[in-house]
Amino acid sequence: MNRRTVGIATLAAFWMICLSAAAEPPRLSPELRLSLHDAIQAAVDNNVNVRLLKERIAAAQSAADTSRGALLPNLAGYMNGRNQTVNLAAFGLPADRLGGLGLTRSVTDPFDVYDARATLVQNVFSLSLIQRWRAAKTGIDVAHFEAEVAKRDVMTTVGLLYVEALRGDEAVKARRADIDLSQQLLKLAQDRKAAGVATGLDVTREEVQLENNRQRLLMAQNEQESARLNLIRALGISFDVRLVLTDELKFVDVTSQSADVALSVAHENRAELKAQAQREKLASLNLSSITSERLPSLALNGDYGWIGLKPDEALATRSVGLMLSVPIFDGGQREGRISETRSRVRQESIRMKDVSDQVTLEVRNALLTLESSTQQVTVAQKGLDLSLKELQFARDRFAAGLATNIEVTNAQTSVARARDNLIEALFRLNASRINLARAKGEIETLF
Repeated sequence: MNRRTVGIATLAAFWMICLSAAAEPPRLSPELRLSLHDAIQAAVDNNVNVRLLKERIAAAQSAADTSRGALLPNLAGYMNGRNQTVNLAAFGLPADRLGGLGLTRSVTDPFDVYDARATLVQNVFSLSLIQRWRAAKTGIDVAHFEAEVAKRDVMTTVGLLYVEALRGDEAVKARRADIDLSQQLLKLAQDRKAAGVATGLDVTREEVQLENNRQRLLMAQNEQESARLNLIRALGISFDVRLVLTDELKFVDVTSQSADVALSVAHENRAELKAQAQREKLASLNLSSITSERLPSLALNGDYGWIGLKPDEALATRSVGLMLSVPIFDGGQREGRISETRSRVRQESIRMKDVSDQVTLEVRNALLTLESSTQQVTVAQKGLDLSLKELQFARDRFAAGLATNIEVTNAQTSVARARDNLIEALFRLNASRINLARAKGEIETLF
């Protein structure tokens, strides 16, 4: 086979591969249909912060188990076999007395010692250890409430991102509606020009309006995809998923409530307040634990085992005793730690006031925004109805030859602005519902 034949065969094989590749259908991204409720649940299960705080709960539980272990019996055992010599003079037996014992020198001959023994240490009373254990158990409660705070924050964030993605969808729909309207009005201008009752300027105006709307559609589509990416990131799922939102951005009637009632519910339900209360308790218990180190503590020590020169000659021995520890002076270290911990108690008290004020601020802001956004929806809907009516009047006047299409293009702009106002008002309404539920500590009941 010559080179030309080989080249032709290679080229043919290349074209066959290209044709077969072109014949294969394009791979589509997997589709995921999500309601707002499903998105919230997925975020709670997959969010990194929630998972990390669950690990903090496990760590706090382990710390509490460690503190409790200091109050329980501590058992240990050991076996020891050694060969040794002893300098008797070091134990008060001088050389001139060794002769009476039949010894010629102070250092003994080598001998074996075998010892097998179990030891027991039990703290009978230590108020410091008891308070330390109580503080560790309170640390578990703090970790639980912090995890609950993170969970609710994630639910709120995902809810707002979902609503924002819905706003992006509605903006794309609005821009497409604007394009459809521009195309209809462009055809009307072209027909009127063909009939000799309109000018090329009228047609050009509509062409400009159409291109402007197409550009706004591209911008809306970009914002739509960006909002979806943010939602996917918060959900912790693959970016290759094609997300389809099954809910709609719509008006939801919300029962009005007074600030006093909302604040009462918030102070009862907010996990931040409960977590801060536990932090105050934790600081107080840590202070009590360190302060209790000034008090005496009592511990039981004992051991039991067998000891002898040979394993088969070992005899049982034991010792049991109580040890009373009385702290006297440690160079001021304890007093320094007490002062430091007392300052932490005061800091947590200050933070409690700050957290309470923050909850009050969030509730009042959410109520104000909800009331304002509800009114905005009503005004925006009325504005859209009036702008559509204005457009119809301008369209009829242009069709009847009573005016140029300047009135039409102005009315188009008013319709587009009214659509945007309604979308923004609906977004603010739904976002304020989520923020109010979060401020009152009722985010779980909203979805």
